[in-house]
Amino acid sequence: MSAAIAHLLRRLGWAAILIAGVTAVSFVIAYLLPGDAARMLVGPQASAADIEHVRAIHALDRPVPVQFARFVRRLVHLGPERGDGPSARAGARGHPEHRSCAAGPLGVHVDLGYSFHYRRPVVELLAAKAPRTLELALAALLVQLLLGLALGIVAAARRGTAWEDAALGAALLGASAPTFVIGPVLQYVLAYELRLLPYDGYGATAAEHLGSLVLPALTLGVFGSALYARVVREELRTLLRQDFIRTARAKGASRLRALVVHALRNALLPLATLAALDFGALAGGAIVTERLFRWPGIGSMAVEALQNRDGPLIVGTVIFAATAIVLVTVALDLAAVALDPRLRSRSR
Repeated sequence: MSAAIAHLLRRLGWAAILIAGVTAVSFVIAYLLPGDAARMLVGPQASAADIEHVRAIHALDRPVPVQFARFVRRLVHLGPERGDGPSARAGARGHPEHRSCAAGPLGVHVDLGYSFHYRRPVVELLAAKAPRTLELALAALLVQLLLGLALGIVAAARRGTAWEDAALGAALLGASAPTFVIGPVLQYVLAYELRLLPYDGYGATAAEHLGSLVLPALTLGVFGSALYARVVREELRTLLRQDFIRTARAKGASRLRALVVHALRNALLPLATLAALDFGALAGGAIVTERLFRWPGIGSMAVEALQNRDGPLIVGTVIFAATAIVLVTVALDLAAVALDPRLRSRSR
């Protein structure tokens, strides 16, 4: 147990260092972007006094190291607790020091700054967009798994036949075409010609929303399923030569049952590893796909932040994406250590 706790602490320590490095780099890059952040906040008609006042409130008139130290200090801090009384409601947003915070339990606040373009706290914007990006990530991951498993099983079961060539050819085609090619093709066929699905958008009702989810999920799923198909094919081809498969066949199991029930179950571990890593990357926002289908997620908002030179929002989206990838990687590593005794002994 002590070895497992030590391994967990080491992984969390490296994760914190990585996120801190990404935060520092993104903060400096956002600072170097051209444009006057204070003027973006108050508008082009504001007086020089108003602009200077806004610079002072947001510490924009201070050197970069001072601004970064202030950002890190306020990233997680204590503040007024959110409650039902008038003083509690005014505490979190009425005070200038807490206008960009999200109040959590026990008075813990998270502060990623104030968006210059949207004029809203970055935490609020991320909280509104993140569920939509996570929803798209899960749907795309499901498509990737289904397509990858189907193509990989066909290629392994029909080795040396035209079926294998067709399955691998389809996987290669999906990997070769980028999402900005797959997306318009699917839009033309399924939305324009067949009129089965909407072109883009998020949908106003639950049915419209599900329909709008299909095309972006298919776009990401087709593009990402090729690697899954190759991994499943190679794993199954290796497992089908193992002794336990020959034993199952000798006991009367059909080739299909030996493939699906016995071999495929053992091939799912590397596939689960790929799926976890892909989910972490997709959770950070699929920028091209979200923009192509006007999906209101993290990736689409990140592009708008770059176009508007919105430094706090750029830093916030980068931190969110990096945190999602790092946490999924840490969780995957801990799960592998818990499931594999050889890794547990190595971690000591």
